[in-house]
Amino acid sequence: MGWHRSRRATTVRGGDSVQPTESLGVEEEWVERRNTGAWGSWAHGCEDSKAMGHHVTVISSSDRKREEAMDHLGADDYLISSDSTRMQKAADSLDYIIDTVPVFHPLEPYLSLLKLDGKLILLGIINTPLQFANPMVMLGRKSITGSFIGSMKETEEVLEFCKEKGVTSMIEMVKMDYVNTAFERLEKNDVRYRFVVDVAGSKLDQ
Repeated sequence: MGWHRSRRATTVRGGDSVQPTESLGVEEEWVERRNTGAWGSWAHGCEDSKAMGHHVTVISSSDRKREEAMDHLGADDYLISSDSTRMQKAADSLDYIIDTVPVFHPLEPYLSLLKLDGKLILLGIINTPLQFANPMVMLGRKSITGSFIGSMKETEEVLEFCKEKGVTSMIEMVKMDYVNTAFERLEKNDVRYRFVVDVAGSKLDQ
């Protein structure tokens, strides 16, 4: 067991990282893309953005993912959201942010990073209402939007994109008898970055 790269686990990428950038017109190579988050989508966003030729910075709440982001996923820079000095230096510098955080969090720190007409794209599903000071949006003509999943056509396009660019997913292949343990590890955020169940290779009762 252990994580490895796979070309067969890329279908999730169609809606959560590539589709929103294309639909919002931010796929040009000069765009500086920023990702903030902790779970699988931030890693996909980082790799997909680099494959598009973007400059990528990962934003996280701690330094724990720095080596992973910089050395394994190819990020160009890394910001810790609690580092007020560096966050202030990065103010008004980003064209858009892919926000994959799946729990309640303040939006102001990320809105302050956006340039004029910058976009904050929400991908994390949160049941608690989010709050922000609307002058931060109004004064910079900034937008807050979201994306959930791509269409069948968009999924096919992203698979072709991944094939062309050699983009693969980091997965951990498990057998059916490991599913309960996998769920326990998911609750602890102990997976990089997706579990894939090997049904064909599992010993199932006939």
